[in-house]
Amino acid sequence: MLDSPKNVGNWRGTASIPHFNQQAEEKPMRKSLAVFLSGVALVIAASTALAGEQVLEFKLITKPIDVKVTEAANVEGQTVMSGKLFGVAVFKDGRIGVKEFVHSADSLKGSGPYYGYSTYTFEEGSITARYTGAVKDGRSNGEYTILSGTGAYANATGTGTIESAPNPFKGVNLLNIKLVVKTPGT
Repeated sequence: MLDSPKNVGNWRGTASIPHFNQQAEEKPMRKSLAVFLSGVALVIAASTALAGEQVLEFKLITKPIDVKVTEAANVEGQTVMSGKLFGVAVFKDGRIGVKEFVHSADSLKGSGPYYGYSTYTFEEGSITARYTGAVKDGRSNGEYTILSGTGAYANATGTGTIESAPNPFKGVNLLNIKLVVKTPGT
């Protein structure tokens, strides 16, 4: 019997072996569990970091691609313009994005209101927004309303601003853009 003094050494030895083997098996399992839980925590932290409010600020260079300008009859300097344009967004840290958009403007001698719909595509996702604004004295100012997004910007909402930037180039527009992007979870 294992409970007799004669067999105590045998009992301790046999009881110890499964105990040590169990500990040896638990160590890798504990490490695996720790790695798994660390991964889960990282995913939660990353998704929480993306959920919330982000401010994206960048320079935008735009160029008309397929635009039609129609002059109004009997109104000197009055034009209506609509078409497709393309843009490149450049962040201070060197990241870039692209913008595809449709634009419409009603201008009298270069000044007047405009509006359009644009989709920005960035490495981490896209943002679609409607914008409105006006050109006055050669300067553009406007506002964005964010309609949707994909990837890191899935189901985004928010607002933004458009402002002319000093432009040394002909045939393109140079703008300062600020988007305040809200993603679910806030």
